[in-house]
Order: sequence, then structure tokens, then C-alpha cells
Amino acid sequence: MLKTLRNILSIGVLVLALYGLITENFEYMPYLMIALSFLMLTTGVIELQKDKKAFWGYMCIGVSGFAFYVSIQGFLYQ
Repeated sequence: MLKTLRNILSIGVLVLALYGLITENFEYMPYLMIALSFLMLTTGVIELQKDKKAFWGYMCIGVSGFAFYVSIQGFLYQ
């Protein structure tokens, strides 16, 4: 289930990023950042469940928190 969620979030992030690059309209950048933070959180949880390299799982969760913070700042200052 988590791998399916990761694939769906990956496609969403890719679509939002390509839309921003092609149209040069960065209005949806906070949505891209929040989708990216959820993608990183999902990746971190998957890595922690594997328990092979726990460091990368914690790193992904930390990056997820930072990306979530940036997306909230984007919503507030938009």
C-alpha cells in the first residue's frame, strides 16, 4: 500500500513540477512542496520498515518535515 501511495505521489510531484517549468507559473509551488513532503515521509517510512539503512529513513523524515515547513510558509506568504 505504501509503495502505491509513493508512486501516486511521485506522479503528482512530477506533474506539478513539469507544469511549473513549462508554463513558468509558480502559483502552485506550495502544493508541489506539500506533495513532496508527503512523498519524502512515505519514502522514509518505507525505508524504516525495510530496516536495512535506518539512517536514510530518518533523513527522509527530517527532509519531509523541512519541506512541510516550507510549504506552510508558501501558503502564508502567497
